[in-house]
Amino acid sequence: MNLKNIIEPIKHELETFQRLFGKSLKSNVPLIDIITKYILSQKGKKIRPILVILCAKLCGEVNERTYTAATLVEFLHTATLIHDDVVDDAKTRRGLLSVNAKWKNKAAVLIGDFLLSRGLLISLDNNEFEFLKTTSEAVKRMSEGELLQIQKARNFDATEETYFKIIKDKTASLIRTCCRLGALSTTKDENKINNISDFGENLGISFQLRDDLLDYTGRKALLGKSTGNDVKEKKFTLPLIISLNNAPRKKAVEIMKLIKSDSIKKFKSVYEFVNEYGGIEYTVTKIKEYSEIAKTSLKSFNDSQSKKSLLDLVSFISSREN
Repeated sequence: MNLKNIIEPIKHELETFQRLFGKSLKSNVPLIDIITKYILSQKGKKIRPILVILCAKLCGEVNERTYTAATLVEFLHTATLIHDDVVDDAKTRRGLLSVNAKWKNKAAVLIGDFLLSRGLLISLDNNEFEFLKTTSEAVKRMSEGELLQIQKARNFDATEETYFKIIKDKTASLIRTCCRLGALSTTKDENKINNISDFGENLGISFQLRDDLLDYTGRKALLGKSTGNDVKEKKFTLPLIISLNNAPRKKAVEIMKLIKSDSIKKFKSVYEFVNEYGGIEYTVTKIKEYSEIAKTSLKSFNDSQSKKSLLDLVSFISSREN
């Protein structure tokens, strides 16, 4: 299974989106055009616009509203990635220098603000107030999730319940929004819209679980970044939380001391710890669980190429290596 096969039913629609998205990045400020051209050269998977278009096609016929929705979420996603790189002081993004590394933090923050404002204006220019409301709710949740994660990293007191609250807000909320906007662009059927929204929420949870697992098990060559970033930043993700709960108290205390330290060699010990005390195995189980819940949300929809692609996308995301 690969992404090329998954997007085949919307290949032409995705090409149309790419063209429209590129045009909407244009500005009268040369520096903005230089940076946005650089951003476009960082070829990502475009999972979020793919979701918008597939969900739209599942519920009806792709139209101009669909492209507005896809452009809006891609602006929002790109803006958050740039701001995240500033917050994390990341030097690379998809194998290239990050915007903040190439143009410094001030320009990176401002270009992120520019992209976010472009997305909001596209909604207003097209009178898509429901799109704007849904997206604003996602931005609120994403900010709350990130701030809660920062708080828990400082206090070293994350629980499994808190962890799921964080990933639902910081990741699943945007994936949910993609799916919901896609459905809203082609149908008024509340049942379809709600089922698609549930699909997106659970897919987003599975996506973040996989991402957090890969920080322990992924290879640098595949990820384009080193493993162990979450441990370095003292982020308590599910593999570590579960292992701390399962381990003997003495061993858990030792690992906590190591995580709190500035040792540059701590990841190997933490990796062995989460492997030994069931954190990795438990996370794999949860990825499968939320993937199946996501697939169940699509049962009420008639079989189609779009539905098959969405089901395949769940499997692709839950088993991805980068």
